[in-house]
Amino acid sequence: MANIYMALVHYPVYNKNREVIASALTTIDLHDLSRLAATYNLAGLYVVTPLEDQLRVAQEMIDHWCHGWGKAYNRNRSEALSLVRLARSIRHTRAEITETCGLAPILIGTSASTVLNRATYEQVSALTDGKTPVLLLLGTAWGLTTESLAECDYNLEPIYGPTAYNHLSVRSAAGIILDRLFGRR
Repeated sequence: MANIYMALVHYPVYNKNREVIASALTTIDLHDLSRLAATYNLAGLYVVTPLEDQLRVAQEMIDHWCHGWGKAYNRNRSEALSLVRLARSIRHTRAEITETCGLAPILIGTSASTVLNRATYEQVSALTDGKTPVLLLLGTAWGLTTESLAECDYNLEPIYGPTAYNHLSVRSAAGIILDRLFGRR
C-alpha cells in the first residue's frame, strides 16, 4: 500500500461536551497504531497535534524505539514505529504527503456518527489504486470535528455492532477499518 497513510488526529477533535479541544497523546495509541500500519503495509502513520509538549513526548518515544536502546531490544517495535511521522495539523500532513507523492491525497474521514459524503468500505477500497495517495483520518477523544469531516473527500460509514453502544477506542476502530479495507479475504 505504497500511498496509503493514516493520521491519528488530536486536534481539532471534540470532548464529551462537543467543545473543540486538543486531546492528549497516549503512547499506547502510537505503539498499537504503528503496529497496525506495519501489518497492513501503510506508507506512514501521522500523529497530528499542535501541542509542543505532546510532539516532544512522541518524538522521544520514537527515538527510543527507532534509534536508542529500544531498537536493539525489539526490532519489530522499531520497524513499526519507524512509520510514525509528526505533524502540527491536518493541513501540514496533506502538504507533506503531496510533496512526497507528487499528488494531493484523497482525504477519508472516520466518525461514529452519520456524516456527509458517506462512502462504504468497498467504495473507499476501490480508491486505493496504488497511484493516488489516500489519507485516512482517525479522531481521538470524541471524534473529528464537523468542519474537519466536511473537508474530507469521503467519510467512511460508521462501525456498527449489534447494540446501540457506539464509542470504540481509536485503536479498536483503526483495526476494524484497516481490516475491512485491506484485509485478506
